[in-house]
Amino acid sequence: MTRAFNFSAGPATLPESVLRQAQAEMLDWHGSGASIVEMSHRGPEFMSVAAEAEADLRRLLDIPEDYAVLFLPGGATTQQALIPLNFACHGQRADYVVTGHWGKTAVKQASPYVDVNVAASSEAEGYRQLPERAGWQLSPDAAYVHITANETIHGVEFRDVPETGNVPLVADFSSSIASEPLDVRRYGVIYAGAQKNLGPVGIAVMIIRRDLLERSGQPRADIFDYRSHVARDSMLNTPPTWNWYLAGLVFKWMLAEGGVVEFAKRNAAKAALVYGAIDASGGFYRNEVAHSARSRMNIPFFLPSTDLDARFVAEAKAAGLLALKGHKVVGGIRASLYNAMPLAGAEALVAFMADFQQRHG
Repeated sequence: MTRAFNFSAGPATLPESVLRQAQAEMLDWHGSGASIVEMSHRGPEFMSVAAEAEADLRRLLDIPEDYAVLFLPGGATTQQALIPLNFACHGQRADYVVTGHWGKTAVKQASPYVDVNVAASSEAEGYRQLPERAGWQLSPDAAYVHITANETIHGVEFRDVPETGNVPLVADFSSSIASEPLDVRRYGVIYAGAQKNLGPVGIAVMIIRRDLLERSGQPRADIFDYRSHVARDSMLNTPPTWNWYLAGLVFKWMLAEGGVVEFAKRNAAKAALVYGAIDASGGFYRNEVAHSARSRMNIPFFLPSTDLDARFVAEAKAAGLLALKGHKVVGGIRASLYNAMPLAGAEALVAFMADFQQRHG
């Protein structure tokens, strides 16, 4: 079987070796006589899987002990609603910097619980750049400042950690976590849906500075309380065990490949190839994001017409290049270059782009 190059923005491509290991272990995990999916999440077998996954993620991202790590059901959007419930009093000010669709979604999820202050936004510019830090209207008494580290749809990425003083920085890293070294200590909370760089859809990772767990937050059910999940090692209720297990395999794969330092090199090389092809096309392909804000993970671009966009997607699929249709919010084309996308995938895309332009330009 020949696997295609899958440029999906999420659920995204996974390492083939991870999928093959999961396939081999599916019916009988480590000689236990049962699948990992069938085992109790509180049994010794799965408990060992969970402990190894946390240890490997801590090693991968250099997470200090004064940060708790949670593996929770669902994705980042759920956490966008739980963060204000856990870390802000009802009606307290919280600052949000909006740089794309998912930043705007975070505002929507938080609005019922806090006084949202949009401290900066690039919406007026079509989310093609990042708001200058000097222009942010931050609140000194804010519960936290929220950013989206990488906007999957609009293709903009923070390349530097913004300074927020004594107010903790909360960041959605769903589409760029583990793609390069990350100074966890600069953040109060980091959260990420796993389905782009860390594993399959259906599980999210939370990295929380422990002193923030001392905040009373707002009245909430126990299941929505991060403190209760920390106390029960992410097993307050039955977790998505298969997703957790598969994410753990991805962590081990990343460590074996050289960790985040190695992936930073690979991701920079892949992005340089695709952006280079766009910029050298004489305008046939267009990326409208300011160069300083260009995402390494998600590259949206446009052709001279929507008819050519559709033809590009169809012909690319026939050539074994999948999921290149842009998000409906912006249209066009989008290539997602997460950790599991090999350099050969970017090379194949660039070669196809050159051939397509020659035939249709």
